[in-house]
Amino acid sequence: MDPLSTLWETFFDWDSMRAALPEMLTVGLPNTLILAISAALLGSLLGILLAVAGISRTRWLRWPARVYTDVFRGLPAAATILLIGVGLAPLGMQVWGPNPYPLGILALSLIAAAYIGEIFRSGIQSVEAAQLEGARALGFSWGEAMRLVIIPQGVRRVLPAWVNQLIALIKDSSLVYFLGLVASQRELFRIGQDHAANTGNESALLLAGLFYLALTVPLTHAVNWIDRRLRQGRPAAAADDDGGLALAGETALPGEAAVGGPAGREHR
Repeated sequence: MDPLSTLWETFFDWDSMRAALPEMLTVGLPNTLILAISAALLGSLLGILLAVAGISRTRWLRWPARVYTDVFRGLPAAATILLIGVGLAPLGMQVWGPNPYPLGILALSLIAAAYIGEIFRSGIQSVEAAQLEGARALGFSWGEAMRLVIIPQGVRRVLPAWVNQLIALIKDSSLVYFLGLVASQRELFRIGQDHAANTGNESALLLAGLFYLALTVPLTHAVNWIDRRLRQGRPAAAADDDGGLALAGETALPGEAAVGGPAGREHR
């Protein structure tokens, strides 16, 4: 058998792919999405708190946030998942039983929070200081100004980077298999690995990779599209009823017309 035929049968055995496809659709894909989305939501909430603490003037808030960020960004994701999943397993057994899912989500959330916190911190610090000063001049407290004015603008500016972190979480969810998953809890990578081990063929693992690509590639292009829209802004001008041009987002006052128009002559 020539090498090309061997490679083809090793990675493109359609029978192996068809055998693994139903389980990947009904078990692997939902579990992967549950792990990634749950970790993204929890990590984003904790990340916002870390971002606010990281820019605080109080050292007792700022220093712990920075230490947390350094630790969880410096550790390999696999090491963090094993440390939390194995180290807290006795506590997890008492709280929710032998299900390793909550500890896996917790580990992924703690990892994501360190990165998302830095993303949000950079976005918040990119907002002009005059925005905060103006909000304070209007009577907002520091907390209200941050919550209602600064943080929303900062989050909008780093939305593409946040989506990139969601892509990383989708891929990192494959590491939860270290904790030992029962058949109904396996994610895409684990199902592909099991089928490859049982058949001696890598086609099912390649199929799992295609599922990951189907999830991450559209998100990557969505990030690029969002980034272009945020950089370009809204259309610069839109035609009004009189054939003139009005800036997008602006609303003319009642009775107002272009200079030299009929309304202007009647006013004069």
